[in-house]
Amino acid sequence: MSEDQRRSRTPDAPEVAPHRVTVLGAFTLTAATGPVALGVDARRLVAYLAVHPRAQHRDALAADLWPGLAVDASLRALDDALAAVDVPGLLVVDDAQGTLALADDVEVDLAAAMRLVRSLPEVPGSEDTDLALLLADILPGWTAPWIAVERERFRQLRLHAVEERSARLTAAGRHADAVAVARRAVRSAPSRESARRAVINALLAQGDVAGAMAEHDEYQELLRSSVGAAPAFGFDPLIPQGPAWPVARARSVMPRSAVQLPGLRSVRVSGGPRRLVAGGSSRH
Repeated sequence: MSEDQRRSRTPDAPEVAPHRVTVLGAFTLTAATGPVALGVDARRLVAYLAVHPRAQHRDALAADLWPGLAVDASLRALDDALAAVDVPGLLVVDDAQGTLALADDVEVDLAAAMRLVRSLPEVPGSEDTDLALLLADILPGWTAPWIAVERERFRQLRLHAVEERSARLTAAGRHADAVAVARRAVRSAPSRESARRAVINALLAQGDVAGAMAEHDEYQELLRSSVGAAPAFGFDPLIPQGPAWPVARARSVMPRSAVQLPGLRSVRVSGGPRRLVAGGSSRH
């Protein structure tokens, strides 16, 4: 890496138009002149720094990005990747501390998403909020261990924030919006119990008992077909107590195997499985 390139990445570099890095859904790097294409290693380096906002020590950074290489080889690979990121004003190199970081004025969508997560509890349910930043995972399809850890951490934070937003909308009487927001969490994590609860609670608050029942039944079927288990929560305890919900309280769940069709009866043949045959019931 040349000395001129290194100086262009120091804190004293002249101001340039801010850059934008996205890591939610897909990786992109955009400068004032438009999208910037990077090689594989350079892209991994910029993505790592976008996901980890604090300055990163070179040794630890190299070990995370190239875990299969010896220390000296991983540091050489880091130098090569750094030289390949030939975008003035994007990176800050502190040789004295041995650290790398994105410049302070670089916009990162993950950082904006984390600010949204922190601010949502203070937003009244009567106000509209754009939740687009909370609908995608960090770099889906990337398989490095360091990505998997950060992806799951952010996934839990964003889904919890969306569920809490649905509850706040429900409390504000915005039931249709609460249902729509909760369904976003379900689309991201269909088997997540708290997301299903958020949808069911919003539907019940809206007065849509049949929709809430259908949501619970769909969740039951999903769990039984995927993991062979039923939900940890039942539907009936979610129903408000009072005379306004007689149909829901009287509801009984009949397994599909118990449903009989008119004109058919079930018989067992020679110790084998039961079969449906035409005709009424008969004694043997």
